[in-house]
Amino acid sequence: MSSVTSSPFHCLVAAPHTPFHDDGSLALDIIPLQAAHLAAQNVRAVFITGTTGESSSLSLDERMQVYRTWAQVAGGHGIRVIAHVGANALTDACALAALAQELSFDAISALAPSYFKPATSESLVQCCAKIAAAAPSLPFYYYQIPALTGVRFPMADFVARAASQIPTFRGIKFTDPDLVAYRRCLAIDGGAYDLPWGVDEILLGALATGARGGVGSTYNFMAPLAHAIIAAFDAGDWEHARVLQSKMISIIDALDAVGYLGAAKAVMGWLGVPVGPARLPLGNPSAETLQRLREQLDALGFFAWTIPCPER
Repeated sequence: MSSVTSSPFHCLVAAPHTPFHDDGSLALDIIPLQAAHLAAQNVRAVFITGTTGESSSLSLDERMQVYRTWAQVAGGHGIRVIAHVGANALTDACALAALAQELSFDAISALAPSYFKPATSESLVQCCAKIAAAAPSLPFYYYQIPALTGVRFPMADFVARAASQIPTFRGIKFTDPDLVAYRRCLAIDGGAYDLPWGVDEILLGALATGARGGVGSTYNFMAPLAHAIIAAFDAGDWEHARVLQSKMISIIDALDAVGYLGAAKAVMGWLGVPVGPARLPLGNPSAETLQRLREQLDALGFFAWTIPCPER
């Protein structure tokens, strides 16, 4: 168990987009709007510069600029910050971890190096231990997302190894639809580890499996729907919870069909938070495609589950 005392992330954690101008440069002035928008949806934690934040398309300096800006605005909205620090170069990951500690963030997280991949679970733990040591006062969460990293090890074995070798190990951001592996990890040491769930389309299944919090990109723009799923689950209204989960799936499917991240960033603009386009190599839907998407989302009842930014 971690030697660092921290509150678990038993809540919705949004994975914010990194905002860009149309030319692809950072639009840091939008981050205060993002924070206000999330607070208006009762989202009180963020996971910055992760997959949704296009971390692999950001330079080290850009990620540090994003960190510093979130550090300036998060506290004013009562928002806790998990800094994703993972990178293929462990020196970069350690530099980001050290900055996260300097800025007094609430936790750090790192995905596996994915170009030169760790060959064993032990090697992965060694990578994580090196990163965690650069921020010894912050809880460390491994970021499990094998669909993008290609790194797949039994996570229960990883937890056992990490717990014995990383003093600040707190848990896993579990972005992997394998609910059997998830349940195994939840059961370790009587539920000692914090495992925020990271696949929005399976939120209800994860709740039934034992999840108590989730990290997701859709919580940027339709957190009310996720809150409603959780409320229906807590009330034992399974049928309503299933209907709501199906609605979330339909909305995500519509975004996926035209290029998820570019479409999701466009949605944020519709809600008054202009986070700009996605960076190459990701694409962005055309104006005509976005108009059709907006009509499709309207027909799905999407806008009934959104809250416009209060500062726009």
